[in-house]
Amino acid sequence: MLPGLLGLDVARSIDRAVEDTASCDHLILDLRGHLGGGLGVLRVMSHLTPDKLPIGYTVTRKLAESGFDKNALRRLDRLPTNLPNPLAIASMAIQFVGRDPSVLLVSEGLGAKRWHGRVAILTNEHTVSAGEMIAAFASENGLAKIVGTETAGRLIPGSGFKVGYGYMLVMPKAEYVTWKGQRFEGSGVKPDIEVPWTPERNDLSKDNQVESAVRILNCR
Repeated sequence: MLPGLLGLDVARSIDRAVEDTASCDHLILDLRGHLGGGLGVLRVMSHLTPDKLPIGYTVTRKLAESGFDKNALRRLDRLPTNLPNPLAIASMAIQFVGRDPSVLLVSEGLGAKRWHGRVAILTNEHTVSAGEMIAAFASENGLAKIVGTETAGRLIPGSGFKVGYGYMLVMPKAEYVTWKGQRFEGSGVKPDIEVPWTPERNDLSKDNQVESAVRILNCR
């Protein structure tokens, strides 16, 4: 998962990982079993395109019932990872704390990568939440081929709190809608190329879904 509500530290780690791929011609992003996370997901999606593209938005029930224009929502189009964490947190708090949490996500415009246009994303039935956001954004904008199986269909912002005995109650607090109007709560992101995982064909050195992604990228 992508730890941290604001995702500042994990976003910096993602930047370092992307730097290590600078000489690569192709990229496989494995989101199988991805359990979600915080705003670090914006940095992942931003690295998939050189441009600033609208991704999707969250909208609360109150705002949805009163009517809204998605273009007028407050925008989150940059994680301030260039600042020390205290200043970065303060800058984000000024923008968002104490306000309706409805927000429009826009990719950060981080520039071209050598592997852009030659990306495969692996998904399965255990890909949830932020992982589904990434897959949906890539699919809608033709940024990657989605390979594997349909995601879980558990893409809805929520808040959780402990209720004792090791249990946690998670309550939905908003709806997530992609920029092109798709919702993935109850129905997941479908792959471009469906490749069920085949356990009898896998051992410590083989993965049939990865092998399929490699073949697909080598044809591009």
